[in-house]
Amino acid sequence: MSRLPIRARLTLVFAGVMAVVLAAFGVFIYVRIDGTLTGTIDGALRAQLAETAGRLGEGTTLLDQDAQAGSTVGELLRADGTVVRSTPDGLRPFLSDADVRTVAAGRTLLRSRHLPGLSHDWRILAQRVGNTQQVLVVGRSLETREETLHRLLREFLVAAPLALLLSSLGGYGLAAAALRPVETMRRRAAAVSATSPGQRLPVPEARDEVSRLAHTLNEMLDRLETALAHERRFVADASHELRTPLTLLRTELELALRRPRTREELETTIRSSVDEATRLSRLADDLLLLARADQEGIPLRRREVEAQEILAATRERFAARAAELGRELEVTPGPARVLDADPERVEQALGNLVENALRHGTGAIELAARAATDAVELHVSDDGPGMPPAFLARAFDRFSQADESRGGSGSGLGLAIVHSIALAHGGSAQAANAPEGGLDVWISLPAGPTGHRPLDEEPPDRLGPVVST
Repeated sequence: MSRLPIRARLTLVFAGVMAVVLAAFGVFIYVRIDGTLTGTIDGALRAQLAETAGRLGEGTTLLDQDAQAGSTVGELLRADGTVVRSTPDGLRPFLSDADVRTVAAGRTLLRSRHLPGLSHDWRILAQRVGNTQQVLVVGRSLETREETLHRLLREFLVAAPLALLLSSLGGYGLAAAALRPVETMRRRAAAVSATSPGQRLPVPEARDEVSRLAHTLNEMLDRLETALAHERRFVADASHELRTPLTLLRTELELALRRPRTREELETTIRSSVDEATRLSRLADDLLLLARADQEGIPLRRREVEAQEILAATRERFAARAAELGRELEVTPGPARVLDADPERVEQALGNLVENALRHGTGAIELAARAATDAVELHVSDDGPGMPPAFLARAFDRFSQADESRGGSGSGLGLAIVHSIALAHGGSAQAANAPEGGLDVWISLPAGPTGHRPLDEEPPDRLGPVVST
């Protein structure tokens, strides 16, 4: 059954239900007509019995000529079961001695039975005559009733299969019509491939389950197409980012081999090659981290840690480089904020933000921890030109760079990694341009038991439009 097509299964179920309905309907009609015919005969027998009982003293036949012509018989019996009179004459007793005694005792007997000497079945009604011990019996043939019921049964046995066949064909056609949009969607879905973007499944005009299924599948295709385009762009950007340091490394080595070099020239070439190899290694690590975040999530070792401790560790790590660039790197003092986070991953995210500020921003760099509802925000802000408003919406996308306003080198993966680390903690990453100039980028992470903002502390209100991701 499960291997049959859906329309065939629907048709079989419909045919089975229809067969049960037709059979139940046929039995109901048969029983009702049988009961109606039997009731009509019983009524006629009672009328005939009353009329015959009133004519017993006249000395005439038990039944008049009209009754005899209507396949009706009558019999008058003594209490011992012998026949006194009968119509027609010569009939054998209709009742057994026990039935005669039962009726003679005052009970009325009404039943269907075969009468001796007569064909077919008969419906008989027996009743005691007045206060005597005689029993009057009238009977009516059931031949007409049986013929009617037999004709009804024959007609039903012919009409029911025909009706079942027609209804099954109609059910099959209805199932085929209902599933036709699904088949159309199936054929269209079979033609959809990665080389044919933009194709969508046809949506039926009716607002039914099939229409909602088509809308849902088209939305799924939109998501898959977006994901595929994102993956293609990711692969293309990764290939481009890997090609540049590889090309430089290859060029440096080829130039070193073209002619004999002095010791100083070889050392310069080696140092340049090491720089490019380091860049390749860092880029590979970033790509692996993002790939792991997409597949199984970034593994975390959560514990309660003070935000100021992480900010201080980040400042110490980049203090020397900031000093070389003539930039100030300071941690804003504040009350203790406790995070429920992985300190190493949080420090990695803050390091990317500081690296971004050192590479693209200007002026002093400020590290600060601020409280939010059930969270702690770790901010890294600088005094640079900020980001174009249009770029803020995609600042955390992979390989995205606002070169036109914050020019410089880089793979465009730093903020994407920050975003992934924040999401792994159940937080978020946000960026905003300050009204007085500069860029503020921060991550919001779950607070520990004592990491909530005091009631008398208000959040800062110095930022422009905020983009959250």
